[in-house]
Amino acid sequence: MGVVAEGELGKRDVGRNIGIECLRSFARRKRVDSQQITSCSSSDHQLAKALTVPHLIAIGVGSTIGAGVYILVGTVAREHSGPALAISFLIAGIAAGLSALCYAELASRCPSAGSAYHYSYICLGESLAWLIGWGLILEYTVGGSAVARGISPNLALLFGGKNGLPSFLARQYIPAIDVTVDPCAAVLVFVVTGLLCIGIKESTFAQGIVTIGNVCAMIFVIIAGGYIGLKNGWPGYKLSAGYFPFGVDGMLAGSATVFFAYIGFDSVAATAEEVKNPQRDLPLGIAAALSVCCALYMLVSMVVVGLVPYYTMDPDTPISSAFASYGMHWAVYIITVGAVTALCSTLMGSLLPQPRILMAMARDGLLPSFFSDVSKKTKVPVKSTVATGIVAAVLAFFMDVSQLAGMVSVGTLLAFTMVGISLLVIRYVPPDEIPLPSSLQESVHAVSLRYSAKDFTNCKDTTEPLLKEVEFHALLRQVAEGNFESFYDTYSLINTTDELSDDKRRKVAGWTIMLTCVGVLLFTSAASYELLPRFYLPVCSSAADYLHSD
Repeated sequence: MGVVAEGELGKRDVGRNIGIECLRSFARRKRVDSQQITSCSSSDHQLAKALTVPHLIAIGVGSTIGAGVYILVGTVAREHSGPALAISFLIAGIAAGLSALCYAELASRCPSAGSAYHYSYICLGESLAWLIGWGLILEYTVGGSAVARGISPNLALLFGGKNGLPSFLARQYIPAIDVTVDPCAAVLVFVVTGLLCIGIKESTFAQGIVTIGNVCAMIFVIIAGGYIGLKNGWPGYKLSAGYFPFGVDGMLAGSATVFFAYIGFDSVAATAEEVKNPQRDLPLGIAAALSVCCALYMLVSMVVVGLVPYYTMDPDTPISSAFASYGMHWAVYIITVGAVTALCSTLMGSLLPQPRILMAMARDGLLPSFFSDVSKKTKVPVKSTVATGIVAAVLAFFMDVSQLAGMVSVGTLLAFTMVGISLLVIRYVPPDEIPLPSSLQESVHAVSLRYSAKDFTNCKDTTEPLLKEVEFHALLRQVAEGNFESFYDTYSLINTTDELSDDKRRKVAGWTIMLTCVGVLLFTSAASYELLPRFYLPVCSSAADYLHSD
């Protein structure tokens, strides 16, 4: 009996150990980014480093400014913000700027393909990274298909009306399967896919040209609309309801709606591995792109809501109808060109990041290695790009993806949340090894070869992190200056840190991050349902009365 009991206990211990190992496998984190980049540099999986700040600005602005701004202006002004629409865009821009700063820091510290998936794998673990990866795949695939289906109606307007496209490109209803197919959308997806397969620099150049067309259309709206508004005294601002007709809570609700007009700057982070100087160029590119978008959004909204009263704006074509009310019917063609170029640029911005996310997941073993292959000629993940294009083209051709658009928003918000938490983790509860910038891989590799004969195991604790954040910049400076002796001394000093104090700091920081996230969630929920209706409405009505009295 004793032998049987011992055998059962042994089986239980084995089962418990297997369960613990399974849980650990779900929570395991990528050790260090530099090891992966070094291993990839000697294989056929390395992307071309060809992007600079202008390329990143073109990607960011082109992916962010879509045709939605041409519609959101009317919808949000009529239902939420009124004349305070520009303030709604400003608040949403500040919130998007905070997220952009998180992306900028993580992208510069972890300059590899994968965007939020890559950061989550390094900081939060494999299970969350897997979830974020598939969320991003859903976001970019469904988002790209929805954008493609929105191009054909606008193209038809340029060719004379809803039925202006040739019959082989026009939408056709098939009664047998009760589906409206869109050949034009599928063709556009294939064209963009082919352009992305040529090379990252060539595709970015084309996206920049299309983006310039969109920006020029928005500048026309600002200049022409500003002239008309000055000439007619801005009738949209002379209303009895004041500047906040829906209260400040309505203005905040409008900022929550227009926040999605800023989504797209995360596409810049997905190209981090292809940037020549990621530590400098990525933060500059993300910040500049978001600043340009915020300025254009605010100026367009200020002009449009000043031309006509907010309650008379057409929710479908607010800008065109505002110009038409002053007899400028020809302006609809310029605005339609801007909408078409905005949609084309957004389509390119949607299809650009996904192959890189597929490639990053394949590198980590979460997808078949087929997706990690990079073309030797163009240095682009051609197989992943073609697979992405085929799936997006099929969805755009057969499906009305408007019902799945809500899932895109869920995936985007989930990615933004994980990026914010990852930044807290990498700052205060860093992984075992801080990712090393790819620009210094060769120098550090040379140092390791030079001192390979020295015994690095003489440190008191070899389980300590290789690079700690406190000494990170000092090590980089010593490597850049070629001071290898000081590098070795600093390396040895880092590994003598007391393990007990480090573990205590990690535990305190981990609990603090978790409680902070829970507190923000509870406070936001409480404020949304309780505080805003009771507190802001009286303040807004008083402000509106004051403005009206003036």
